Amino acid sequence: MRREDRVRLEHMCEAARSALRFMAGRTRADLDADLMLLFAVVRALEIVGEAASRVSGEGRTEVAGVPWPAVAGMRNRLMHAYFDIDKEVVWKTVTEELPALLATIERSLVGK
Repeated sequence: MRREDRVRLEHMCEAARSALRFMAGRTRADLDADLMLLFAVVRALEIVGEAASRVSGEGRTEVAGVPWPAVAGMRNRLMHAYFDIDKEVVWKTVTEELPALLATIERSLVGK
């Protein structure tokens, strides 16, 4: 694996872990009530998506099971619709999709 791709995958893991820590013990309603929480989680998701968009085609091939266009697309939606963020989508992303994404990337880093 190229060094640059490994660094970007590590950035994705770090940001994903942060988002999961921010949401630990929280509820969906907390995203509505706590603006700082929302901003922190959204920023972490933006970092995940930005790093994903910079992984090379070769690196993407090496890490099977990651929906690369969707991960990068989430970043674009968050960045460009920042006053119209769907908190339900943020919640589902962090609680349902991010744990699996993180596990997949972590497995790929251990094996390389």
